[in-house]
Amino acid sequence: MVDYLEANGRRIAYHKTAGSGPGIVFLGGFKSDMEGTKAVYLESWAKARGRAFLRFDYSGHGKSSEAFTDGCIGDWSADALAVLDQLTHGPQILVGSSMGGWMSLLVARAQPERIKGLVGIAAAPDFTEDSMWAGFDGAQRAALNERGRVELPSDYDEGPYVITRKLIEDGRNHLVLREPLDLPFPVRLLHGTADTDVAMSVPLRILDHATGDDIRLTFVKGADHRFSDIACLQMILDAVEEVSS
Repeated sequence: MVDYLEANGRRIAYHKTAGSGPGIVFLGGFKSDMEGTKAVYLESWAKARGRAFLRFDYSGHGKSSEAFTDGCIGDWSADALAVLDQLTHGPQILVGSSMGGWMSLLVARAQPERIKGLVGIAAAPDFTEDSMWAGFDGAQRAALNERGRVELPSDYDEGPYVITRKLIEDGRNHLVLREPLDLPFPVRLLHGTADTDVAMSVPLRILDHATGDDIRLTFVKGADHRFSDIACLQMILDAVEEVSS
């Protein structure tokens, strides 16, 4: 059964499993939802071990309120912070997939005292600027400036991604790889070499940019952006256990 949190004028859908700490919060990707393979697999694992677990939909995603095209990085990170503040207690393990990796870093920057550890799966910080805007051609940039939106093809959805000017401009206010990023807790970054959505250079930039005593990056040969076959799922579980200890 889905529950809802009223926060920031939005209605955030979530599933919460009671259990022991440190709790685990799964943060999904861009245009993804909390019913994805990794989120559900982690929830099942947490239930079997009596661990507290939480998965949720950002506004404009899944069962939450608002339209996707009305959202932006600031809104979604505010959703994540509201979930952390109002639905969890004590230290938490953040598990961020793709855009969820960016969200996790924003949450950790805002409230490092609440974070026990962080696992990034194909983490994509700053993608609105470094991947989308940097990759737009002249016609796409003109469309974005003149019409406020541009459509991009998607391998994961029936229709194209609609990228708004609001998303790009707001993203610039939440970049994490342009200023100091202190991660004073265990961090595990997992990334597939066959990921065609997030380049292998991105987790290397995180590794080079962040400061912390226990930050590790693992590349998995042949794994794609979904990072959700059984071997990859086991690696995620292993990483969660590592940062929990």
